[in-house]
Amino acid sequence: MSNVNDLVSSIIPIAPENFKSGFIAIIGRPNVGKSTLMNQLIGQKVAITSPVAQTTRNRLQGILTTDEAQIIFVDTPGIHKPHHELGRVLVQNAVSAINNVDVVLFVVDCAQKAGGGDRYIADLLQNSNTPVILGLNKADLQKGNGEEIDASYREICRDNWQQVKFSAVNGFGLEELQQKLITNLDFGPYYYPPDLVTDQPERFIMGELIREQILLLTREEIPHSVAVTIEKMVETPKLTKIYAAISVERKSQKGIIIGDKGSMLKEIGSASRQQMQKILTGKVYLELFVKVEPKWRQSRLRLAEFGYQVDKN
Repeated sequence: MSNVNDLVSSIIPIAPENFKSGFIAIIGRPNVGKSTLMNQLIGQKVAITSPVAQTTRNRLQGILTTDEAQIIFVDTPGIHKPHHELGRVLVQNAVSAINNVDVVLFVVDCAQKAGGGDRYIADLLQNSNTPVILGLNKADLQKGNGEEIDASYREICRDNWQQVKFSAVNGFGLEELQQKLITNLDFGPYYYPPDLVTDQPERFIMGELIREQILLLTREEIPHSVAVTIEKMVETPKLTKIYAAISVERKSQKGIIIGDKGSMLKEIGSASRQQMQKILTGKVYLELFVKVEPKWRQSRLRLAEFGYQVDKN
């Protein structure tokens, strides 16, 4: 038994005295910069980003370990009014995260006044006992002194919620935000090895990198009817072969992703490989194929097969 304990402690060390740790949910409307923020705080890319709203689908966990704390970020899908079964699953999972973490970071876009979506989330948080920090993101885009905009968010928040203004793009205010997050955590152990930055399997990350490029390159033509499945992944020290299936709902969408003489699919594959190359050792061989799965976002069975399920915790 002692050998087992020694092995565990070599992977996850014993935390020093006064070390803090805990789980922090990043909550907010779609496209307020939640994934960009998590990537910036961790120092590398673990969540995909795009100018298209509702990019995040899974409750992706990113891990930041410093000398004084380990923060496990839960990057949730943007909370919005759902229009299909996939949307209902995503919103339900985001809402469930509120009561299953140590701190909630409620991120808003302070380049514009608080809207109905922000008020809806603020009302949800009013009924929670979890500590809340209001994160005023996109400070770099705010006009003038922004006092009127900031006041619109203070009006929908509890008086005891802490506030931090920052920019996830240029890094302004992130040091203050990180310190405030740590201050709100309790003393605790390492939950993960200190050098780990995400708890997601490699296959999931590869699939997300492909989906990101589809969103970036096709924009509004293929909004959210795309799912990516890594069918096979073969790794050697010098080469990683990845075979991925891109599922869409209509034949017309398949045509858009493939493009004229396969031009768009080649561009998606090339851009995805470049991103994968930053994470994987050796060269990357990527093969993509596209298939039509009618109304997959409306089917609980198909959603489960693609990895989108309601969280049970």
